Amino acid sequence: MKKILIIQGHPDAESFCFALGEAYKRAALKSGADVKEIIVRELDFNPNLQFGYRKRTELEPCLVEAQEKIRWADHIVIIHPVWWGSLPAIFKGFLDRVFLPGFFFKKRPGSIWWDKFLKGRSARIIYTLDTPALFWWLAGKPSYVALKYITLQYCGIKPVRGTAIGIVRLSDEKKRKKWIREAERLGEKLK
Repeated sequence: MKKILIIQGHPDAESFCFALGEAYKRAALKSGADVKEIIVRELDFNPNLQFGYRKRTELEPCLVEAQEKIRWADHIVIIHPVWWGSLPAIFKGFLDRVFLPGFFFKKRPGSIWWDKFLKGRSARIIYTLDTPALFWWLAGKPSYVALKYITLQYCGIKPVRGTAIGIVRLSDEKKRKKWIREAERLGEKLK
């Protein structure tokens, strides 16, 4: 049984990102997967990595549980909106606080290399946009590239695939249903 973790990074529970997450989850459960979720907006934590990596800040219990869920998963599905080419602040704070040295990677003393502790896992990033595709491509897909290469693959998660959804604000009901079906298709295939 494939173990799927869905991380919902949108701060608004009534957002289209939540509808995409629910569609993926329904299909994954129907396909026989074991599914867990992290709904970042529901967590009670300080999103500020106050001292950077100079001094360790104690993790709140919900962040310890989030780390355990990430270690548990075979496949991680991250859903978030793209705001100003980046992630919502609360979601970025979650990543800063959870993906810490010693937990998901470890830098080697005196070396530029590091050990990756999340090998053997895959991921799917589903991100919504209101930016025209041309601007997103010209900018180099900054949030997707950062999340894929600088966070997930840095910790050993590979392959990491992406699904862009948008322009959401200009979409009609027909288009949104198509995107919901796409999320269900991904959930059915457990990808």
